[in-house]
Amino acid sequence: MVRARLDRCKSKRTGATTVEFAVTCSFAFFFFFASLEFSRVSMYRHTVENALYEGARAGIVPGASADKVRDKTRELLAIAGISDATIDVTPAVLTKDTPRVNVRVRMRLDRGLYAPAFYFLGKTLDRSFEMAREGVR
Repeated sequence: MVRARLDRCKSKRTGATTVEFAVTCSFAFFFFFASLEFSRVSMYRHTVENALYEGARAGIVPGASADKVRDKTRELLAIAGISDATIDVTPAVLTKDTPRVNVRVRMRLDRGLYAPAFYFLGKTLDRSFEMAREGVR
């Protein structure tokens, strides 16, 4: 008698575990992929800041040119797979009397992400870094 009652209770809950798993699993996957995308954007941000620093360092030495600054910055961005960033160097022509070098990078955040990250659609990362040149007073 008790066994029959247990069997009846089990038959009423057929599929409940599957539905609970589907609901829970969808939230788990959402949070996993969201954290993955936010981590990737953070990696982009740090890579851009490092490339700006190294690019500006390439521009502060005597004899440097804006093309060398762009090349160094582009080289470091390529390591992280960033190829479509806009790199601006101010001033455009570096002379021996140029007191400061400013490097600016702009890139879209919705390119190169693993999943469709709706939070980053249309947003850009815009960073700049400035250094004083060596030997200029």
